[in-house]
Amino acid sequence: MNIELLEKKLTSFQIIIIGFLSVILIGALLLMLPVSSALGQWTSPEEALFTSTSAVCVTGLVIRDTSSYWSAFGQLIIMLLIQIGGLGIISVTAFIATVSGKKISLLQRSMLQDSISAHHIGGIVKMTAFIFKVSFFTEAIGAVMMLPSFCSKFGIKGIWMAVFHSVSAFCNAGFDLMGNKSGAFSSLTALSDDVTIILPISLLIVLGGIGFLTWDDMAVNKLNFKRYRMQSKVILTTTFMLITVPTAIFFFYDFSMLPLKHRLCLSLFQAITPRTAGFNTFDLSLMSSASRALIVILMLIGGSPGSTAGGMKTTTLGVLCSNFMAIVQRKKSPQLFDRRIEDSTVKSAATLMMMYINLTLVGAFLISVYDNVPIETCIFETASAIGTVGLSLGLTPNLSMFSHMILILLMFFGRVGGLTLLFAAVNSTGMEVSRCPIEKINVG
Repeated sequence: MNIELLEKKLTSFQIIIIGFLSVILIGALLLMLPVSSALGQWTSPEEALFTSTSAVCVTGLVIRDTSSYWSAFGQLIIMLLIQIGGLGIISVTAFIATVSGKKISLLQRSMLQDSISAHHIGGIVKMTAFIFKVSFFTEAIGAVMMLPSFCSKFGIKGIWMAVFHSVSAFCNAGFDLMGNKSGAFSSLTALSDDVTIILPISLLIVLGGIGFLTWDDMAVNKLNFKRYRMQSKVILTTTFMLITVPTAIFFFYDFSMLPLKHRLCLSLFQAITPRTAGFNTFDLSLMSSASRALIVILMLIGGSPGSTAGGMKTTTLGVLCSNFMAIVQRKKSPQLFDRRIEDSTVKSAATLMMMYINLTLVGAFLISVYDNVPIETCIFETASAIGTVGLSLGLTPNLSMFSHMILILLMFFGRVGGLTLLFAAVNSTGMEVSRCPIEKINVG
């Protein structure tokens, strides 16, 4: 069956899912090969599939330490999977087609629109080219910023480490190559007060997580905030609050006994990385239970629509908060920045929140029962998986195959998106033929 016939039989949402599945399977097959492991041995299908899913879904949860287990070839495959997963399967395909001179069909443009969460189909190809140019430029700048520090610490290998960590940070993946230097699964804990590494990675995470449409607003309107789309205003405002408030909490609560510079670096990074990068510069198991609960909330919220990040998205939080305020103030409809929010948007936001919370809890319950692990630890791991974060309390490598499969499904759900999966599964025209009679029900 050729591509044109396949496109006619499937919806854009179904093609997006098939695209992600195809790349995951190809990545898993490549990672299984002896050339992909440092010891030249075959990797089990379970471990290869888990790693490929985590890379394509830009999560960062791992069974094997990336630096010590995988060879240079295996690390390159992981980085490519991260790049493809971060920018989106459909976007990458369209970009390659555009560069090769092929014409993008109307259906392909529609798929691009769904892939990057664009509001209009007009100018979508131009927008895709803009996304790739900005992405590669930003990753290059990030690598150059980290290059002196990595090279001074690790010699010529520092070039590869700077490139890998720049791509991983911008795509909000959380994979790192520090295992051979500071211990397996240590992430960036050995660099927790190195501003030359922590600051670039933090900036890359934020830039990758605010969304492609926000970039476009900032490129067109510069710093004129009033001229931004309402969505961009919500994203930037919510992102600012989700960084500053947790930073202050961590600064005054968890790290109050440390020197000022180290304290500030740890607080800021722990506020940024849960949405949804997955690097960590501190042993999370040593943080207070209240702070770990806050990190779970941040992981579930995630980044913004049309970005490299996962989670429910900052706009979902903004819509739900505006709906709460509308009810409190007895307004007919929620409003944000003097713009009314449609009822359908509020329903979608509430649906997403329920899906993420329920899947997180159900997944944690199943893992806790099957592997006999405390439910609190399981909730942290499942929230990290569905939020495509990658932060861990050290549980993931020790879980059974059954629990690994649960995490794989949660990672896939988190990256593809809950509404995408629903729309792909239910091929509805959206037409309401009849309406049931209304009857009141009390809530609260």
